[in-house]
Amino acid sequence: MHIHILGICGTFMGGLAALAREAGHRVTGCDAGVYPPMSDQLRALGIELIEGFGADQLALKPDMYVVGNVVSRARAADGTPKFPLMEAIMDSGAAYTSGPQWLAEHVLQGRHVLAVAGTHGKTTTTAMLTWILEANGLQPGFLVGGVPMNFGVSARLGSGHTFTIEADEYDTAFFDKRSKFVHYRPRTAILNNLEFDHADIFDDLAAIERQFHHLIRTVPGSGRVVVNGVEESLERVLHKGLWSELRSFGAAVSDFTARGEPHAFDVLHLGQAAGRVEWALTGVHNQLNALAAIAAAEHVGVAPADAARALAAFENVRRRMEVRGTVQRAGGAITVYDDFAHHPTAIRTTLDGLQRRLGSPRGRILAVFEPRSNTMKLGTMKSQLPWSLEAADLAFCHAGGLDWDATEALASMGARARVGRNIDELVAQVSAAAQAGDHIVCMSNGGFGGVHDRLLKALAA
Repeated sequence: MHIHILGICGTFMGGLAALAREAGHRVTGCDAGVYPPMSDQLRALGIELIEGFGADQLALKPDMYVVGNVVSRARAADGTPKFPLMEAIMDSGAAYTSGPQWLAEHVLQGRHVLAVAGTHGKTTTTAMLTWILEANGLQPGFLVGGVPMNFGVSARLGSGHTFTIEADEYDTAFFDKRSKFVHYRPRTAILNNLEFDHADIFDDLAAIERQFHHLIRTVPGSGRVVVNGVEESLERVLHKGLWSELRSFGAAVSDFTARGEPHAFDVLHLGQAAGRVEWALTGVHNQLNALAAIAAAEHVGVAPADAARALAAFENVRRRMEVRGTVQRAGGAITVYDDFAHHPTAIRTTLDGLQRRLGSPRGRILAVFEPRSNTMKLGTMKSQLPWSLEAADLAFCHAGGLDWDATEALASMGARARVGRNIDELVAQVSAAAQAGDHIVCMSNGGFGGVHDRLLKALAA
């Protein structure tokens, strides 16, 4: 089969392309701004990439067009379609489908799917669960919204019966406004947490809870739903109906709990010690992620003790407190980190985790962030930013492209907060303020204009 993917350079669609190529399909694709590293990865797989969404691509005549959710029916000010290829596909009557639908029909069918959903921690928990299964000989397939460092790739078919997938609640395509995860039909589903997000497509938290319950409806009676026991929003989801086995984690009365510090803790199953995790990760959020992964792995036959032992060798995911470099100064090195945090809760969790890891005494924490997600660009959560940055000694906000006043939103932080109108101004502010021993955490769900490397060069100079 020849498939042509619209929006191929996105994390999910790029992973889908890799899976399709591994399965023996001919794969081509297009996107706006085809650039490394995804473009290099895809071309290395023999996938032809085309810049833009021109209607001339109809001449490729694939068996199926697979449409990413970046594509819409939007038109420019002059009335011309923003995605002329999509208009041509529809006018011609050519076959098209969404990425999640194609994945469900051609990759997931017949597999034991383990899906990881939640506002935060999806990528990390999916990577943990995948590594647990791999380390215990299950040879899972997977599709993760990042690159797990234990594997070096974001997706593979795997030779075993299991398939782990990051289950995103964002919508499927312009013609299918259901959440992506309703297509996956998991036998094991993790519901990590649930907060309001994606303000561009959801009106309120209740709308997201409804989608999470749609996911629960797809889990069979012989399946398992693994739920964070401290989340009131997930309690409301469960009260709408549950038809599968339930396992909880996190709360004092949950099935799976932890005893000890996040970097070294006993795993308790029904109150009894069932394994021990000792690893390089920090933060209560990673401890909870581990419990969720262990509870899910047990459903496919991996004992908690074996799952906990595997996590000792877990190497995390790129862009999760990834050290990008250090600059030596008299009195101590300045360390620059890259992190994917972009929701206020994720920002707070990231900074709290670093603060706990550093202990006391410690160098200062400098938070450098851009409100880049659609929710943050809309200003829906701007009032939560001072709360999310409490652990930072200084905070630097990239305000380029915002329709709301970042200076006003951060005013309660006083001199601890600074705002840069562009990357150059931001780099100048941070490099002028940085001192020996500082820890600079750059947080964004995008490339952030290469701020990490630019900061390292400015600091070295």
